[in-house]
Amino acid sequence: MQVIVRDNNIDQALRVLKKKLQREGVFREMRARRHYEKPSERRNREEAEAIRRHRKMAKKKMQREGLLPAPKKVVRPR
Repeated sequence: MQVIVRDNNIDQALRVLKKKLQREGVFREMRARRHYEKPSERRNREEAEAIRRHRKMAKKKMQREGLLPAPKKVVRPR
């Protein structure tokens, strides 16, 4: 992975690098590999993640079709 530093602006380059690493899932991978995870625990976690994703997609689909009310937008005072 490569990040170009422009005008000696290290802070901007670090922000870009962190965003790229986040998009690639490197931070999640590091957190997951911090401790050993038994294969049965991994299966259970992945199954739970899949169920969560499926429910989230189903909820969004129902909202698009008008079967569920859309989430309320948060109005922030200025």
